[in-house]
Amino acid sequence: MTTLHSQRKLSIILLYFSILLTACEKALDVEELTIDQIHNMMESGEVTAEELVKSYLARIHAYDKDGPYINSIITINPNALDQARALDLQYQESGLSGPLHGIPMVIKDNYDTFDLPTTNGTLAFKGFIPPDDAFQVKQIRAAGAIILGKANLAEFASSGAFTVSSVLPGYTRNPYDLRRVTAGSSGGTAAAVASNFAVLGLGTDTGSSIRGPSSHQSLVGFRTTMGLSSRDGIAPLNLSRDIGGPIARTVTDAAILLNVISGYDPADPITALSKENASEDYTVFLDEADVYGKRVGVLRQLFQEPDPQTTGPEPSETSDEATIDKQTPTKVHPEVLRLLDQALVDMTAAGVKVVDSVSIEHLDSLRAAFPSIPRMRYDFENYLSTRPELPYKSLPEILASGDYHPYLQYTLNQQVQDSLDPTAHKDYPAYLKAQANLQAAVLQLMDDYSLDALVYPTYNYPPRLTGDLNTTYGANSGTISPPTGFPAFNVPMGFSFGTLPAGLQLLGRPFSEPTLITIAYGYEQATKHRRKPPTTPALR
Repeated sequence: MTTLHSQRKLSIILLYFSILLTACEKALDVEELTIDQIHNMMESGEVTAEELVKSYLARIHAYDKDGPYINSIITINPNALDQARALDLQYQESGLSGPLHGIPMVIKDNYDTFDLPTTNGTLAFKGFIPPDDAFQVKQIRAAGAIILGKANLAEFASSGAFTVSSVLPGYTRNPYDLRRVTAGSSGGTAAAVASNFAVLGLGTDTGSSIRGPSSHQSLVGFRTTMGLSSRDGIAPLNLSRDIGGPIARTVTDAAILLNVISGYDPADPITALSKENASEDYTVFLDEADVYGKRVGVLRQLFQEPDPQTTGPEPSETSDEATIDKQTPTKVHPEVLRLLDQALVDMTAAGVKVVDSVSIEHLDSLRAAFPSIPRMRYDFENYLSTRPELPYKSLPEILASGDYHPYLQYTLNQQVQDSLDPTAHKDYPAYLKAQANLQAAVLQLMDDYSLDALVYPTYNYPPRLTGDLNTTYGANSGTISPPTGFPAFNVPMGFSFGTLPAGLQLLGRPFSEPTLITIAYGYEQATKHRRKPPTTPALR
């Protein structure tokens, strides 16, 4: 009897374990889920917001600070499960609360959050919680999103080359090759989204930091037109070029998020431009048939010469993402060139008219005409005035504290010298003239060829090895979009050497987001390049 009882008890335990395992596998199988898929699953009773949060948190626990050690998350939201349960109750009573109902997100840690520390990646801010949310954070909360955590960034959002901060020891690692960079500065957000630690995220882009990390991690990244979305509550680097926006695995998810975060905010006066120019619903432009007849010009002057042996830093290499490059990058790795040429073939097959190639006349001299106007201290100290809980009220005080990563020493020493309002700077009229001239040259080119967009690789080279600051970098993102304020999107272009992600960049006219969404979506649907990384598989 004892043996039979023991066998029966063991069978019950094994059955219970099997049921638990099946339930866990169902709950944890969240890889590559989209917003629409999740909402359909909620409607059919397959998943709840609570189950989603538990599943994504389990992946973060398994892979971010353990296993492959992606190192993308600075802070986990301790209230995420409670928020998910509240949304589940709300769903039972009245359905979806908004377009992001129950969607787990990660937020770059330079966005203010009233219930979580906002560090800007620096030890000087560690543990300090802002008094209110950034505008875009308010919008996503109102739309039903759940903030799982705050993502690592290049400290002060100051590097487009790598993602390392003083508040989170070590580099954020690329889940497609752990030896390589995620790009910067939104590399933490991109690594988390690529690794399926959340459905999508918010990043910021001053020179390249939405599009670069998206390119390096097979993601979609939208840098929108200056004025389409508010920067209120985002720690600034250079407000003449700072943009906050979506990082997602699909164009559709990015468009849904864009609906939520775009629009007028009186706290950011530049967004008055959105009143006449923002679309009511960007998802209506998600029709792959509409790509037919669109005209794109290939800007080969940004990637002219195949040169796999080139070593040494390019003129564009800098620790400050806001610095204007004075020389246009022209080198390209043959693998990236191969992917670009194939992208043009795929676009043509989808019905796009490809004009190969076009060039912006006098681009180097147009870009060299921009005078250097330091504005980090002015912008950042205005931001500090909105953070009364912080012990520092000025950039010199932060510099004196030493609570920042050593790589920032030179940049901070330079920026701290100038606290003048940029508009009062003697070179400010020359800056506006240079900006207008570059804008006019780009628009003239697009008018001459009746173009809907310009295309080029987001990076001319595959992701670099972490710590390698000598080999060619080949970043194109800072060349046109930031100094003009024109929109530019990254969409996955495939994999160099079969494993390293590369991105295609689409640049358009001001407030041409609908057109860029149509082209990006048509290309995405025709190619389906996005694939999940090998280092963060499904949990079992």
